[in-house]
Amino acid sequence: MKNSRIGVRKMTFSSENRMSILQEMANEKYDVLVIGGGITGCGIALDAATRGMKTALVEMQDFAAGTSSRSTKLVHGGLRYLKQFEVKMVAEVGKERAIVYENGPHVTTPEWMLLPIYAEGTFGKFSTSIGLLVYDFLAGVKSSERRSMLSIEETIKREPLLKRDGLKGGGHYVEYKTDDARLTIEVVKEAVNQGATAINYTKVDEFIYENGIVKGVIVVDQITQKSYKIYAKKIVNAAGPWVDALRKKDQSLKGKSLKLTKGIHLVLDQHRFPLKQAIYFDTPDGRMVFAIPRDKKTYVGTTDTVYKGDIAYPRMTVNDREYVINAINFMFPSLNITVKDIESSWTGLRPLIHEDGKDPSEISRKDEIWTSDSGLITIAGGKLTGYRKMAEIIVDLLAKKFNEEENRTFSACKTKNLPISGGDFGGSKKFPAFIEEKVKMGTQLGLTREQAERLVKRYGSNVDKVFQFSQMHIENARKSELPLYVFLQVMYSIKEEMATKPIDFFYRRTGALLFDINWVREWKDRIISFMAYVLDWTIEQEHLFQEELEKQLQDAYTAVDESANEKEMIHH
Repeated sequence: MKNSRIGVRKMTFSSENRMSILQEMANEKYDVLVIGGGITGCGIALDAATRGMKTALVEMQDFAAGTSSRSTKLVHGGLRYLKQFEVKMVAEVGKERAIVYENGPHVTTPEWMLLPIYAEGTFGKFSTSIGLLVYDFLAGVKSSERRSMLSIEETIKREPLLKRDGLKGGGHYVEYKTDDARLTIEVVKEAVNQGATAINYTKVDEFIYENGIVKGVIVVDQITQKSYKIYAKKIVNAAGPWVDALRKKDQSLKGKSLKLTKGIHLVLDQHRFPLKQAIYFDTPDGRMVFAIPRDKKTYVGTTDTVYKGDIAYPRMTVNDREYVINAINFMFPSLNITVKDIESSWTGLRPLIHEDGKDPSEISRKDEIWTSDSGLITIAGGKLTGYRKMAEIIVDLLAKKFNEEENRTFSACKTKNLPISGGDFGGSKKFPAFIEEKVKMGTQLGLTREQAERLVKRYGSNVDKVFQFSQMHIENARKSELPLYVFLQVMYSIKEEMATKPIDFFYRRTGALLFDINWVREWKDRIISFMAYVLDWTIEQEHLFQEELEKQLQDAYTAVDESANEKEMIHH
């Protein structure tokens, strides 16, 4: 085989092994099959595997390709739930946020957030002060991250670009910034480390029943179009925006259904929007929007509109883009941002839950679980922050069913203190020293200090595996035409993260399509050629994957005309 020069094949979480993994799945019988490779499904697979359940996961697109790579990229502490007096929710979400951080400090980091207070705004100075104080208490916020209230002068000092007119001060509190796609990837990698089998680009075509009970699925590999049967005692539908499509196949779509809303985010260069400090601010129509600095860029969002279009490929509309640009210019009037300043964007869908017979405006953002007559277990709704807790509830339910039906017992949840893949260096406090040590190793291999630091922060305790690919670089440098920094990321993504197409690498493994679009343009041709070489693509596949990437590049900074069904705004 032509790619034998790129290292020996072994059954790792590698895209080279996809067909072998699928064949293996067709020959096994699992305790649990999870449908959906977003954060919810990956979290369930991890929890089930750590308790000793024989677990498989299939994902129709790439891992995190739906909602889980298209959020505001914050592990929220639940501050806005205080406005609805959902005290229990704030307490739970706040504590869960700290667990997500400790288990993977390389993908989640504390970020001080400024909440400017204006005379005509939603938040008053006194109510904000009390609200943040209650929030700190309920969420169990550590003393170094507790809120402070700022004067007008202190607020402007932290962010000079803010609108001065009507400013009364600000609240300063901590949110947690995350790379949502990489968080999902690290969770599924840890599930595989713990014994689960997981695969992307594998679509559930139909369910297999025995005496009316669901016992398996027929899946179609989206790369080869081959079909496989996978059997499992319990099947969990965690397909995010697609859960209703699966319930329809199961003939159990009744009572409650999904209502999708769409959110967009715009990305601008820091030269054009030099934001010093993350901001959570009011728009003129009373909605709340985030502006967050990241990787020499600033991103701003989100909108919240009813969505009825293509679930797999939601697009930003002209109205969406205009709304966010207007929000930026309202809060940061000196900038005069225009369409030309938009470098990239992303569009995501939120699956909210609506109950038959209720008013369309009464939709729930909470997660819900229901079991159909066939035994199909569905989980829908929920938030990124609560993924581990949602998984615990589902796997507790599975354990209860196994106990009742087969007299098998499984341990309680183990994920609270379990580092995810890449998070294994003894907690967040040890991460800075770890970074320093590994950056030295990286520079010895020939990376610049900045390149080495970026790799250590992205891959955490997996960076040793990333660096090991440098041994291959010398012999493959001529063939790949890639410098060491790029080569290491491509190889690791293929060999250890099941990057199957170029879009997987550029969007979900590196985030470059969002936050470094010019880097994508610079390297895409050479990376695609190299991936084609390693993964043995046909000329047709290479062209198809190239076209797919070019389309996403184009769509990242263009918008479609507004459609009639997207004009209704839903407010938080």
